[in-house]
Amino acid sequence: MAKYRVLSIDGGGLRGLISARLLHRLNSHPDIAGWLDTVDLFVGTSTGGILALGLATGKSPNEICNLYKNKGKKIFDDSIWDDIRDLGKTVGADYSNKNLKKELDNMFGGKKLADIKKKVAIPTFDLDNEAVPGERTWKPKIFHNFIGSGSDGASLVADVALYTSSAPTYFPSADGYIDGGVYANNPSIVAIVQAISQKNDPLERALLDELIVLSIGTGVNLTYIKGKTLNWGYAQWVKPLINILMDGVTGISDYQAQQLLADRYHRLQVVFDPSKKIPMDAVDKIDRMDQIASDYKIDKTIQWIKNIWR
Repeated sequence: MAKYRVLSIDGGGLRGLISARLLHRLNSHPDIAGWLDTVDLFVGTSTGGILALGLATGKSPNEICNLYKNKGKKIFDDSIWDDIRDLGKTVGADYSNKNLKKELDNMFGGKKLADIKKKVAIPTFDLDNEAVPGERTWKPKIFHNFIGSGSDGASLVADVALYTSSAPTYFPSADGYIDGGVYANNPSIVAIVQAISQKNDPLERALLDELIVLSIGTGVNLTYIKGKTLNWGYAQWVKPLINILMDGVTGISDYQAQQLLADRYHRLQVVFDPSKKIPMDAVDKIDRMDQIASDYKIDKTIQWIKNIWR
């Protein structure tokens, strides 16, 4: 039976370092070394989108690890002057996207999606489709380089990477787009639908029973909110709601992909110690994240790649 292999990578800010390190370990393991070369479709949201685009354009997982380790503090630089201007983060995003944009431009240059030989699909959210009156609205937008009238091949890779990683409250929107994590933080279902729905070229379209999906998480904090009745308003809900939405869509996507593909879907996700949570902008925990990913047991994933993927 033919196989159509998909790598799906979650969003999670600086915790993308965890995904990159796990992928480096998997790709350099002697039993499955080089398996990343066989990926047919790279799909990623937010930091996972940066990873997916980086891998699809030929960057190694270790190169992307170094990006997080060497540039993470610069990208998530929160100066006191920025806080004063934003009234203590009340009226402005936590971070400017200036440094993020600069690093993405350095990473991808003037490359367009059409220049990538591998297929990619990157979820974002378009805040305004600028349609005619009566049809103007916001909507999910998946940037991809599949052929046909709906292709986004002309889009710059660096721009798409910026759009998908513009997480609300953390970074400003970019050209009217925000982080695709608001609806697809774990983009496994996006990946499945993208792969089987191509109608312009039969050679690019996969059948459901050909699909194999490896889903890589960025680590999960075991989080809950106490109380049976929460009479909260905007001020109390805004920050936890972002995390609730992203964790919620991650969980349902994992469940749906498992139901659709059974053992042809595999999820690799680190669960953090409940007493040592790691937020997505934890610049002070970069070394700890790298250590966690370096020590995490990946035996089951190695076996799955040997038995199912290859």
